[in-house]
Amino acid sequence: MNIFDTHCHLDVEEFDSDRDAVLARCHAKGIQQILVPAVDRQGWDKLLTLCQQQTGLYPALGLHPVYIDKHQDSDLQQLEQYLADHQLCAIGEIGLDYFVEALDKQRQLQVFEAQLAIACNANLPVVLHVRKAHDQVLAILKKYKLSGGFAHAFNGSLQQAQQYIDLGFKLGFGGTLTFERSSKIRARAKDLPLAAIVLETDAPDMVVAAHKGERNSPEYIIDSLEALAELRGMSKDEIARQTTANAQEVLRLNIPL
Repeated sequence: MNIFDTHCHLDVEEFDSDRDAVLARCHAKGIQQILVPAVDRQGWDKLLTLCQQQTGLYPALGLHPVYIDKHQDSDLQQLEQYLADHQLCAIGEIGLDYFVEALDKQRQLQVFEAQLAIACNANLPVVLHVRKAHDQVLAILKKYKLSGGFAHAFNGSLQQAQQYIDLGFKLGFGGTLTFERSSKIRARAKDLPLAAIVLETDAPDMVVAAHKGERNSPEYIIDSLEALAELRGMSKDEIARQTTANAQEVLRLNIPL
């Protein structure tokens, strides 16, 4: 199998002590490709260095809405400069987070739209973080001619899912699939077209049920793959093949499955 983890923060310090071992275990299990999205300007250089040093790691740079208080207008200018100087696969992780009430919504909107404009100009897909804000995000996306992207950790309605799909987005599902109590998300993963679904871990966060309380790891995407295969009554090979093809389509990667 060739499995693509479309959302893994492999660059963060939680992996500093054993990153190479984690990647070795991933490769042994068929997890050959990982998209590594940034969260703030301070992490960009480390993330890019990691992706340059390791085969199968793909960089996305952006400014995460949860860290909105850290971001400066100069970071947006820097993002455009990094696009000129480096080969990126996507802009992200970007979006709106209205779940954390203390975050400045107006500033989130400003930074989000600025990054969408940058993505449009660069003809790059985006990696979306959306909590309690799907309708707002969808309304904004419709104003831009984007080349698609990923709706990370999708937890919206079927109607919202279809709107993302119509805009060229794939919907990310991960560790939540492995918890039987996550009935809504499991239902979405079962009912949505498989051509619209990608797998992700969000490691080191959002761990699978079998490792609850531990650091999440990209190697645990196998658990989510197995859960999705069971939900849909399909083989793991079929799920891996289609979800990897979906990811490669968005990122425009021409790699044999």
